[in-house]
This record gives sequence, C-alpha cells and structure tokens, in this order.
Amino acid sequence: MPRTLNSEDITEKKESTNIIPDSEYAKTIPCNKIGVTEPFKWLSMAIHDLIKTPLISLFYGLCFTAAAIGIVGLVYWQGTHLVVLPSLIVYMLIGPFLALGLYDAAWELEKGHKPKLLHSMKTIRRNSVSQWGFALILCITMIFWMRIAALLHVLYPSVEGAPIADFLPFLIIGSLVGFALSIIVFCISVFSMPMMMERQVDIMSAVFTSFNAVKSNLSAMIVWAAIICTGLLIGFATFGLGMIVVMPILGYGTWHGYEATIQRHNH
Repeated sequence: MPRTLNSEDITEKKESTNIIPDSEYAKTIPCNKIGVTEPFKWLSMAIHDLIKTPLISLFYGLCFTAAAIGIVGLVYWQGTHLVVLPSLIVYMLIGPFLALGLYDAAWELEKGHKPKLLHSMKTIRRNSVSQWGFALILCITMIFWMRIAALLHVLYPSVEGAPIADFLPFLIIGSLVGFALSIIVFCISVFSMPMMMERQVDIMSAVFTSFNAVKSNLSAMIVWAAIICTGLLIGFATFGLGMIVVMPILGYGTWHGYEATIQRHNH
C-alpha cells in the first residue's frame, strides 16, 4: 500500500534512496493546506518569471505554439473532428517534456541563478526513466480515451441534417467520459513532472503525491484547473498563437503551485 512519508523521510539528497518495505510500492509526500485564492498568486508569480526569462519563455512558447497550430491545421485540412484525439495524444506526449524546461527555469530563478536555455533542455536527463514512463501513462490514457470515443461514435446520427436532439446522446455521454478522464489525468499529473524533476522520485510516488495534493486541496485545485482550461481555450481560440504566452505562464505557475503545495525538503 502507498504510505505518507514522515518528516524525517523528506531530505534533499536522500529522497530516492529511502528503503521501502516490500509491502509498500509508493511514498506519498505530505502536502500543505492552501487557500482557494492561492492559484492566482501562482499566476502572478508566473507572469514575473515570464518577464525575467523572455528568451527561454519564447523558445518553449513557440514549441507549444507549433504543436497547437499543427493540431488546428490538421483538423481544417482533414475536415473532420476525428483527427483531434490522435493529435491530442501527440500533444500530451510532448507537452510534459516541454514543460520540464519551464520548471527548470522557474527553479533556477528561485535559487537566485540565471536560467539558461541549454540547462533547461538537459532537464529531461535528470530523471528520464520516470519521466518517459509517466509520459507513456498519459499516452496510454489518451489512446484509451480515443478507443472509447470510437465506440461512442455509433451514437452519432447517420442521417445528414439530423435534428439536434439526435446528437444529444453522443454529445452528453462523450462529454461525460471525456470530463471524467480529464479529471483523472489532472489529479495524477498536476504536480508529478516537477516532482520527478526536482526530487527524482519514482512514477508511483509522484502520482500518489499529486493525487493526494488535489484531494487535500480540492477547492484550490478546481480553481487552478479552471485557469489551465481557460488558458488552453485562449490558446486554441487564437489558432495556437496564444500558446506563445499561455503555456510558459501555465508552466511557471505549475512550478509555483508545486512548491507551495508539496511540503519542502528539510535543509
């Protein structure tokens, strides 16, 4: 069973070397209680980070923008919504790794260092096995979502120009399934990648800790999820161009959320 770490377990250098009994498969790092308005502070801090790191933010923002434009362009080119989910799988796979560079830049600022693009790009090597493994989990989740969507497509009206009532079963059930899977992905991923980067913990410890943090701070996490959704909607509504600014802000904000929510190391 997963367990919550005691305070003596949380050390800066020995996080990955704690011995866990065979009956335990993950550690859950304790979290702090945060107020419902805290996510807006993370957003404010993220904007300050964006101003301090214009070149790094621009680089990763352009990477996210290129991927978003590719998705929007593919949908228009194919003329069908069926390519959206496969495209989002690719986006979900590359997104966490691009965000790692933003987490590194925010971390360097926190330590009083000057962030460097090359240093941020090397972050992927810090805990690559767990990071790639987690990206694979997200990818499998998206593929699962795509298969469910394919099954639900039998509810899509076969008659062209069908009344709106005929679309309701497809829209309602599809939206509910998508919403449920989105909640699961958010809960296990909101703080997992920054945790694996900084503390070099294993996948399951990161997942359990992230889930526990969301459960323990539900109101604040709902606010943060709403901010993320709003940012992504703005990004895609601007045909991907808004991602240049939106994604760096969300990346930096996630780092500050992680630092505020997950209990810090003992120094």
